[in-house]
Amino acid sequence: MTQDSRTAPPDYSFRRLLLVGTGALGVSSLPGWLGWLRESHPDIETRVVLTRRATTFVAPAALTAIGGEPLLHDVWPTEPQVTVPHVELAEWPDAVAVFPATFHFVSRLALGLADTPVMLALQCTGAPVGLAPALPPGGYQSHAFRSHLAALRARPHVVVAEPELGRSVSTGRVERSTAAALPTLLALIEECHARLAAERGESEEAQPR
Repeated sequence: MTQDSRTAPPDYSFRRLLLVGTGALGVSSLPGWLGWLRESHPDIETRVVLTRRATTFVAPAALTAIGGEPLLHDVWPTEPQVTVPHVELAEWPDAVAVFPATFHFVSRLALGLADTPVMLALQCTGAPVGLAPALPPGGYQSHAFRSHLAALRARPHVVVAEPELGRSVSTGRVERSTAAALPTLLALIEECHARLAAERGESEEAQPR
């Protein structure tokens, strides 16, 4: 996760980023990207949430150490809580990045499911939500994925970074199945964040005084 020293890191207008890792193999790169984010953008406060399946491919201890914040898990608490997890996850961030997003996660979000704290939060938040899908062989061409992708893109605060070409570890074939790099996803989120901010400003100006 290195960056050309001659190239300045991009500027982002959001200051609180919720980073969601799901159970695709690509989540193993999340510690490296989190380190890049903290080094390049120390002004951005980042919280990381992992789904249950994600912990199969990445060590929670690594993300806690690199991120400098307690890791969150996408499960309903079994003990009484002072705060409501899904409300805090919906209201705290200025932006949300799901990296990578599995086929299953994309499908659940597109269908409006709300069966975990993160899923419920993303259905209710007004913050821009970006997804970088990582797909199984044949997933990009499937009717289910294409229809879910269209449904998500119809939402004004959701952006999707198209999967990139990569070699499948299961088949060895090169397919459009690899999650886009995190900076690519963040650039799309920044565009959405700026657009939503401009629309809110126009709406406020239009209100009678």
